[in-house]
Amino acid sequence: MIEIIIACFLGILLGTITGIFPGIHVNTSGAIIFTLSPYLLSFLSAEVLCVFLSSLAISHALLEFIPSILLGVPEEGTALTILPGHRMVLEGRAKEAIRIVAIGGYGAIIVTIITLPVFALTLPYFHNITKPYLWIFLLVVSLILVYKLSHTIKERIWSLICFLLSGLVGWAVFETPLSSNLSLMATFTGLFGISTIIFSIGENSHIPHQNPFVELELNKESLKNIFLGGTTGGILGFLPGFGPAQGGIIAQNITKTTDSDENASSFLMTISGINTSDCLFSLISIYLIGNPRSGIAVFISYLINQFSIIHLLLFIFTSLISVSLSLSLALIIGDKFSKIIEKMDYNRMSIIAIGLMIVLVYIFTIVYHGPLWYITLILIVTTALGLIPHYLGLSKSHLMGVLILPAIIIYFRMFH
Repeated sequence: MIEIIIACFLGILLGTITGIFPGIHVNTSGAIIFTLSPYLLSFLSAEVLCVFLSSLAISHALLEFIPSILLGVPEEGTALTILPGHRMVLEGRAKEAIRIVAIGGYGAIIVTIITLPVFALTLPYFHNITKPYLWIFLLVVSLILVYKLSHTIKERIWSLICFLLSGLVGWAVFETPLSSNLSLMATFTGLFGISTIIFSIGENSHIPHQNPFVELELNKESLKNIFLGGTTGGILGFLPGFGPAQGGIIAQNITKTTDSDENASSFLMTISGINTSDCLFSLISIYLIGNPRSGIAVFISYLINQFSIIHLLLFIFTSLISVSLSLSLALIIGDKFSKIIEKMDYNRMSIIAIGLMIVLVYIFTIVYHGPLWYITLILIVTTALGLIPHYLGLSKSHLMGVLILPAIIIYFRMFH
């Protein structure tokens, strides 16, 4: 038992480091541990190693919002939060933004665990039935979002163009033999990271004094967003190929919220909840439908051949400990970072952030032996595309076509 507790704490520690350090994907850390597993299993049990991996994944999922909100560095699960989070920082509300995503992620895990019996009884039945129709579902949801998030015919046309262009970029990127971690990192860096910061520089923005006193009221609206984040993450656990990005699009349709100023809090809380609960459900789905949905879950499924209800309970217990400690760590680290950024010149910090993102992309390009010219082309194209919504006053959610359109094409090909 003591080994499991130690493994859990070490996983939380590593997940915190990988979460706050931009560019390190949780699957990269998991792959390294899995590669070392033949040696580690000589003195550790598979369960101990899997507890380490699951706590690593949960803590990373919660902490990765800090660099996304404060620095504008995107990951797949946090890309949609950059714009509203960035605006809150420029309004002196960095501490509030960090608390919103931390509580959203924590609450969603609780909701996921509470609603698990309902999902266990109903969703496996729909798992195979829904597969042939997933492309229709994604297409309809995307078109509804284009319509609802735009107010004029001109805006709807441009929103559709942004969706299709980003989708074509995504399809072109996925068709290359590049590592998906590398290609997605470069794509999201341009679409949501560099472009957002460049636009803010052009607007002569500056970082104001960050409000040290935050009163975050858990009202009916907050509880609704937490519940939605937890249940949407659970539903995604049974939809092959669906991740937090697609879940965010679905949640926007359900709640009629956008990444606009007045909905920023609700939006951040829901997306954070989806990202964290999806992380847990990707592990739970191993037991319920035998389908690991994330890189970490795949590694765990290889390490444990017979996934029993005892293992399920172990991971739920691990998730509770991990998300509880990660919540405290997110608040402490987020507050420290918010004090640092308010003392920095905004333009200088923005240039440093852009430079950091570009350097990280090229470092990982070299590590993964990717073509530098192609990654450079991706960065230029996606940054230009990412600027369009800013100048036209459109929601950047439409740029999630980079993942959704390829998924539509893949599902259509699979069943037709």
